[in-house]
Amino acid sequence: MNPSQRPPFGVLLANLGTPEAPTPKAVREYLAEFLWDKRVVDVPRPLWWLILHGVILRIRPGRVAKAYASVWGEHGSPLMTISRAQQQALKEALKAQYGCDIPVILAMTYGQPSMEQAGRELRATGVDKMLVLPLYPQFSSSTTAAVFDRLAKALKPCPHLPETRWINEYHQHPGYITALANSVREYWAEHGRGDRLLMSFHGIPQRYEDRGDPYPSQCRATAQALATELGLSEEQWLCSFQSRFGREEWVKPYTDFTLIDWGKAGVGRVDVISPAFSADCLETLEELDVENRETFQHNGGGEYHYIPCLNDRADHIDMMVQLVQNNTQGW
Repeated sequence: MNPSQRPPFGVLLANLGTPEAPTPKAVREYLAEFLWDKRVVDVPRPLWWLILHGVILRIRPGRVAKAYASVWGEHGSPLMTISRAQQQALKEALKAQYGCDIPVILAMTYGQPSMEQAGRELRATGVDKMLVLPLYPQFSSSTTAAVFDRLAKALKPCPHLPETRWINEYHQHPGYITALANSVREYWAEHGRGDRLLMSFHGIPQRYEDRGDPYPSQCRATAQALATELGLSEEQWLCSFQSRFGREEWVKPYTDFTLIDWGKAGVGRVDVISPAFSADCLETLEELDVENRETFQHNGGGEYHYIPCLNDRADHIDMMVQLVQNNTQGW
């Protein structure tokens, strides 16, 4: 390709991944790749292999497949459908901004489309500069760093590496906080306002934070920034963590325990948002919206309202455009 015809750069959007289908077989294949990553589970390999293949992959796929089936759509899992919508919306917004087609390629850390496939798509566009945007507002070694590992592995056999820039996090980016606040205000305008706003983030083991993972502190900073933007008092909101796995201590407070306490205390209505996710997925739509609703109401709580993720909202896409502009100066 003539260098003058090449796009100035390409954008690689990265997210976690999803099974290919809501079936035990597809879920087993996905979980086998996801849970074998040392960034996700750092138990010594021989022991973890026995636990993973001897117990987890025998028990969990069937249950998880049923959960996926309950949220699966015509075009696949919610995460995949929304990620594709984000990809297309960002591509259109960048074309309007730059006056030319900027390649925006989607890759998943686990499953499809793979990093290798994304790399081939980018190379076919002729770009030699790549901006990597992991769709995780807060950095964690178990998510953002896992994208880095997976991309490095995909690029390892390449004879010529693209010039690469990396967006580590955007947990307090003004556009991100504004979009979150807009989504809450719009929800309240349509559905009324709860007694408390629970900002629930995916959890990690406490020892991860103890050894330096900044994720929990960035989650707390996001929650505080959102509360400030919304003008909430300390009694009106809380930052909590969901999705514990295993018996060890995880970052606290726990979302389910909080909802149990609030239910028993007779809280009339709680609104829940999950700012760690850029797109709704199984964890938000099934665990947070369904399981935790039951937990709250079973323990005496009143109304439970889940506020959707930012997904492909225009202000969310605008924030991504700002990230791209800020991180491609000189390209």
